[in-house]
Amino acid sequence: MPSSQSVMAHPTVRILAVVLFNLICYVDIGLPMAVIPVFVHQHLGYNTVIAGLAVSLQYLATFATRAQAGRFVDAKGAKPAVLIGLATCAASGGALLLSGLFVHQATPSILLLIASRILMGAGESWTATGAILWNIGRVGAERTAQVISWNGITSYGGIALGAPVGAVLSQMAPPLGGLVAVGLLSALLPLLGLGLAARYAAVPPVVRGEAMPFRQVFWRVLPYGIVLACGSVGFGAISACLSLYFADRHWSGAALGLMIFGIVFVLVRLLFSRQIGLRGGGVVAVASLVVEVAGLLILWRSGGVAAADLGAALTGAGFSLVFPALGVEAVTRVGAHNRGAALGAFSVFLDIGIGLSGPMLGLVIHGLGYGPMFLVAALFTGAGVGATLLLRGRARTSVA
Repeated sequence: MPSSQSVMAHPTVRILAVVLFNLICYVDIGLPMAVIPVFVHQHLGYNTVIAGLAVSLQYLATFATRAQAGRFVDAKGAKPAVLIGLATCAASGGALLLSGLFVHQATPSILLLIASRILMGAGESWTATGAILWNIGRVGAERTAQVISWNGITSYGGIALGAPVGAVLSQMAPPLGGLVAVGLLSALLPLLGLGLAARYAAVPPVVRGEAMPFRQVFWRVLPYGIVLACGSVGFGAISACLSLYFADRHWSGAALGLMIFGIVFVLVRLLFSRQIGLRGGGVVAVASLVVEVAGLLILWRSGGVAAADLGAALTGAGFSLVFPALGVEAVTRVGAHNRGAALGAFSVFLDIGIGLSGPMLGLVIHGLGYGPMFLVAALFTGAGVGATLLLRGRARTSVA
């Protein structure tokens, strides 16, 4: 039998020990995901554009802090970034709790909710970036794809776990039910993670060297980032608008639909992530985006809960491998001492795609209705297929 010391030395076990903090962060993100749009639209009385924006503000805040988090990790190390991120997530939970307490006063409630979303976005940026770079330092750069894949598994697995729990908590009776209960759990979980992370050994920056200007890093990862942004609109449609779509059709089970999306996403990552190394990132990205388009088109034409759940499942399956398939190549386009900045620059496009999709799709809903929203998302994802094929064609031409 292997000793406990050899088990702890196994790379996957070492990755799991730190990726736990990313899981906590994304459970925090998932807890209010199905609750916030309905809370803003039905309880506070704001329109669907504001409801979509209330979700998307988090991703815009993540976008604004990605570069800072990446540079911080390159300069100071990953552990401090994770600690800062978890503390910020806890503060977000506290603001969410207060927003629930002011449910009968729309203005202070929405302002507290906005503060919570901004804090959550910053917390996600610092925690996720720090966890990836901390794990790369623990297991080596040659396992970058494995690290990114596990980060994604815990990201969407956390959302899949948090969304139904948040939905159940939101149905509890006041004074401790509703958004108050969701906010309380959202504050406690990262505080527990903070205490555990403080006990782990830090890993210094992997390589010391001259920092590349962020603008230069950004341009090097731009082609892959554009594809990621196009594919991210589908996830934005699910996260920001699925619960409103279900409510408009008087269907129950929006949280289950989010959970199905997350579970399928995780399963595809676990079962098929090796295909990136075997077949190449471009091939996997094209196949993934095509599956995502199919899921969004099913959601567009869905006439019942079962069809909508199938569409959410296919969207999750398709979106699952887009980030790691393109991310490994994006990160390797710069030196190892700029790895944090490259990861931050590439991830910015995820934030752009998701962050802008909420208000953009809210406008589509306002003008055309809920069904066409998924058609618009499918068109963006289809553009990502075209951009990936163009990149592959250029790569073959340059090699020839």
